[in-house]
Amino acid sequence: MISANAAAADPLEDAVLAARLFALAPQVFKGMVLRGPGPAREALVAALGEAIQLRRLPGHVDDERLLGGIDLAASLSAGKPVRQTGLIEEARGGALIAGMAERMDGSIAGRLAQALDEGSAALVLLDDAAEPEEAPPASLTERLAFQCDLSASRRWQDVALAPPAGTLAAVAPLDHDALGALAATAEALGVDSLRALIHASEAARGLAALAGRDAAGKADLAGAVRLVLAPRATRLPPQEAEAPPPEEPPPPPEGERDDQSDSEQQQQEPDLSEILVEAAKAAIPAGLLESLAQGKAPRRASSSGTGQKRKAATRGKPLGARPGMPRGGHKLALIDSLRAAVPWQAVRRREQGADAEAPIIMRKEDLRIRRFEERSARVTIFAVDASGSAAAARLAEAKGAVELMLGQAYVTRSEVALVAFRGTSAELLLPPTRSLTRARRTLAELPGGGGTPLALGLNAAREVAEAVIAKGRSAALVILTDGRANIAADGSPGRPQAAADAEIAAKAIAARGIDALVVDISARPGPEGAALARALGGRFLALPRADARMLQAAIQAVQPLGKAA
Repeated sequence: MISANAAAADPLEDAVLAARLFALAPQVFKGMVLRGPGPAREALVAALGEAIQLRRLPGHVDDERLLGGIDLAASLSAGKPVRQTGLIEEARGGALIAGMAERMDGSIAGRLAQALDEGSAALVLLDDAAEPEEAPPASLTERLAFQCDLSASRRWQDVALAPPAGTLAAVAPLDHDALGALAATAEALGVDSLRALIHASEAARGLAALAGRDAAGKADLAGAVRLVLAPRATRLPPQEAEAPPPEEPPPPPEGERDDQSDSEQQQQEPDLSEILVEAAKAAIPAGLLESLAQGKAPRRASSSGTGQKRKAATRGKPLGARPGMPRGGHKLALIDSLRAAVPWQAVRRREQGADAEAPIIMRKEDLRIRRFEERSARVTIFAVDASGSAAAARLAEAKGAVELMLGQAYVTRSEVALVAFRGTSAELLLPPTRSLTRARRTLAELPGGGGTPLALGLNAAREVAEAVIAKGRSAALVILTDGRANIAADGSPGRPQAAADAEIAAKAIAARGIDALVVDISARPGPEGAALARALGGRFLALPRADARMLQAAIQAVQPLGKAA
């Protein structure tokens, strides 16, 4: 087992330490997020299951099974309401464990968040997301103390949770200096959640309890920062500018040298918050560290990138039933309707003078209808600059990228459209489609050459996106251009007016809230492409000499194309 002040060589080591803290006080730390399927996570879950009771949470659990309610079969048999316990109540004292938590429904997450706040539940979320943009609901992850990524772990043997040497109640609360150092560290890392700060202070006390100490020390504070704050970092701590070396003063008299040396050592003693910040920086994973160094905060959402969600009446992912009449395409939820009526049978039979053997008395307010949720199709709209001498290379890459993305269309429910602009016009060459044959035929006839009417291309792409959004689907723009417009919106030549018109068209797209990515694949990218991306409120990607596969990979990595417009 590692010590609290040592940086872990393998992610599993810190995850085991976090699991020991969670098992020490489940109601205090609330739970864990374990990202990255594999033998390391399975071994840790097995070890945690030996320390506390883990109750499995089904993927499509309903409110009655989660919160408890009427046992319909037993109630009909007994002739009176019979209550069944819910999973939250059954897991009291232990924890619920939810697989594929990145797909958890928002309503279930809300019920669990309320249970966490009330102290009636603890939770272990298994995050199986394949993409960085996927994640369990933020309403839950913010409430859980520990977030452990085991994707890079190479260990799984001999995983066990050693019993603690003390209890959390036996450890003194943190003093003012320790709390101030944790708060300063959280601020430096961009962690603005008060819950995270509370979890970090409790984790420092918990580390002391595991070691049998009655007060938390510097090593415990550093360990708490590593386990709780570092995985939540959204920025790197500010770097102090290196000051020029001061001129060396003349040597002091012989008798004062020792006293001055002691004074210098005291002045050079680092502040506690500086120690904690360095501990956090050492614990930030390499991939996250690189993103933070580039100024990119973690972008994690619960969407899987396959289009926005919408309620449906007849198909899709089943949701909980709700009161309503079975009309307009909605179907009656018979079991839920009976479950709503059973508790009132004694009262209704007494009101109507019926005996106990009378049939169930149903009323309008008992009726429940089924609900479903389906993801709308997403449409990626390519707006391709087909002008100039480099048009042949750009169009070849665009054709290849469109074909590669269409190959995934049946899996991701995505569609592709293509707008080309050149000369004095912009044209929708390929309306939204998932037909690979039709796309290939249209792409083969895609022309090139002429001026650059960027404003016309942007306006045409915006009109296609607005039409897509009006049909309840999500749209995103991928604009392949160098940004060097030379044809104005009215078709007249001239760079100044063309640039001004392009900026107006870009701001219209930004005002509509349409997600956009500008890809500059010219041989020598200039500042125009980045300026266009800023006006669009989107992202910019410079890929000189990129092939179709590189372009497709870059689009998927940089931009979450499933974002709802």
